[in-house]
Amino acid sequence: MKNRIGVIAFMRPEGGTLKQVAAHKLDTCQLVSWNPKHWTDEMAEQVKAEIKESGIKPTAFWAGWAGPAVWDLLSGPATLGLVPPAFRFQRIQSMLAAGDFAKKIGLPAVITHLGFIPEWPRDRDFGDLVDAVKYIARYYKRLGLQFWFETGQETPVTMLRLIQQTGMDNLGINLDPANLILYGKANPVDALDVFGQYVKNIHAKDAFYPTDPMHLGEEVKVGTGKVDFPRFVKRLGEIGFKGEFIIEREIDGDQQIKDINETVKYLRKLFVNTPAKRAKKATK
Repeated sequence: MKNRIGVIAFMRPEGGTLKQVAAHKLDTCQLVSWNPKHWTDEMAEQVKAEIKESGIKPTAFWAGWAGPAVWDLLSGPATLGLVPPAFRFQRIQSMLAAGDFAKKIGLPAVITHLGFIPEWPRDRDFGDLVDAVKYIARYYKRLGLQFWFETGQETPVTMLRLIQQTGMDNLGINLDPANLILYGKANPVDALDVFGQYVKNIHAKDAFYPTDPMHLGEEVKVGTGKVDFPRFVKRLGEIGFKGEFIIEREIDGDQQIKDINETVKYLRKLFVNTPAKRAKKATK
């Protein structure tokens, strides 16, 4: 199983965006920015120069959007992603700008959260979201880009439904297994049976399920939560996944650095011990 390990890299207008990746001795990342004002020609040239100098290649551009964003079960449905009608038009414009920026850098895809996608296929917001995604995907198609969705606020079946309803062939999934658990939506190993064919990137993140049904679960270091990473990695190998594992640890400071470094070691050990690798060793 040949998979590269990377980390989240927040874009820094002052420079040094990729230093945080190099510090972990990794060669790939997801470039992240929530501010469309920074998606300029000058910033694109700066990032391209850093990529050339460092040899670190971002796998995609994770683009946020303006307006409120409350990451919980109470206000999240009304504030997150492209689902809320009050913010949808503005955020569509942000996604178009993100596509232009990714193209300038030479990245293959843009990633975002769509929000709490309605479970009911006949919900008006579901139909409107399908139209919005199709509009963005068509624009990306002309740019030669893909549009990937980070999992979390929706069930796997709902994500699959949305992708199929658009009828576009440049859509994919950035599977965050921890988010499926944090929001109480699915077991990430089982989710691969539903939408595995669309998975392009993985967020290496772990979590516990919610025990207070009004709030999210708890995010923790990879290997210490409810994501069964040995089974998860094994199943990804079985379905032919060859993308990157991008480590995301949503804390700050020295503990974050320590946890990321330990996660790199943990994942490398898992990759070495996959059934395919063991079988290959046995034939030597």
